[in-house]
Amino acid sequence: MKIAEVESFAVSIPLKEPVAFATRVVEERDHAIVYVRTEDGTEGVGYTLGYGGADVVAQAVESVLAPMVEGEDPRDTSRLWREMFDGTVQIGRKGVMVRAISCIDTALWDIKAKAAGMPLYKLLGGHADEVPAYASGGYYREGKGLDGLREEMETYVDRGHDVVKMKVGRKSLEEEVERVRVAREAIGPNRTLLMDANGKWKNKQEAVRACRAFEEYDPYFIEEPVMPDSLDLYREVNESLDYAVAGGELEFNRYGFADLLRENAVEVIQPDVTVVGGVTEWMRVADMAACHDIPVAPHYNWDLHIQLLAAIENGLWIEYFYRDSDVKAFDDVLTYPVEPEDGMIQLPQRPGHGVELERDALEEFRI
Repeated sequence: MKIAEVESFAVSIPLKEPVAFATRVVEERDHAIVYVRTEDGTEGVGYTLGYGGADVVAQAVESVLAPMVEGEDPRDTSRLWREMFDGTVQIGRKGVMVRAISCIDTALWDIKAKAAGMPLYKLLGGHADEVPAYASGGYYREGKGLDGLREEMETYVDRGHDVVKMKVGRKSLEEEVERVRVAREAIGPNRTLLMDANGKWKNKQEAVRACRAFEEYDPYFIEEPVMPDSLDLYREVNESLDYAVAGGELEFNRYGFADLLRENAVEVIQPDVTVVGGVTEWMRVADMAACHDIPVAPHYNWDLHIQLLAAIENGLWIEYFYRDSDVKAFDDVLTYPVEPEDGMIQLPQRPGHGVELERDALEEFRI
């Protein structure tokens, strides 16, 4: 089996109206899309969220990485990962290039599982046939207000979720405390509340003051209270709270996660397979976390992450966004979108990672 072709391009799917979190306003969701095809016609797909740079990631795949893997055996995932990572040392290690590696590596594992005739999670070890999902939301939108937040949280409960997540940090601390109070009241005292600040606070005083103000509403974790590279600050905040700090959605490769764990900066890790280096590196990170008894709650991309979480023993939750919340829009290009039932997602049994993309839809949104 040999790789015959690598195709990469970018798409951008507009949201109906802008949505915001603590540090950014989003009007569209762009993704880099990668297809890897073999000589026998097997096709694997990978992708990553671009945050405005999807076309740059796609160009990195085609101009730098594709020549490294074409003609190679796609089942040699460990060797090819190392060659791509080491072969881009001068321009990579993090950021765009590792996202590009993630796309190719994920496509290779798709091919590998299809060649084996089994779903990816079975190929990786098979720990569970279903995974728990939390409803992710609580974004800021013009005119939404507290009543809108309450209604959203109640909707997630009505859909069977015992775990929900909300954004914090965009408004004044007093307003944010009220938002957290409303969310807790909406979901009740016995469900799990998660919060995400997207790196909002710039120093220990700001972060700890804010996070302690939320404590009476019993949050399970605060995600990214500070910027991802501020390891000392991460650790200081984590040590100052009676509940967990979570992070890692913007961390690249095992070395970055080794730093997070060594510094005791987080108590829940959130690797994203489309960011960290693909399936190969995601599994390494999850196994390393298991050595420290740290749970894994991956960021976004539930269609891929269900396969990975179902393959490990220290999986916590899948992050899930309902399409009608109009925050994530990737369902618009999927052949088989998944949806939780009573807070659980059943693993598809199709060979590969289970994600198939609609080519007509991709062409409609192509950049």
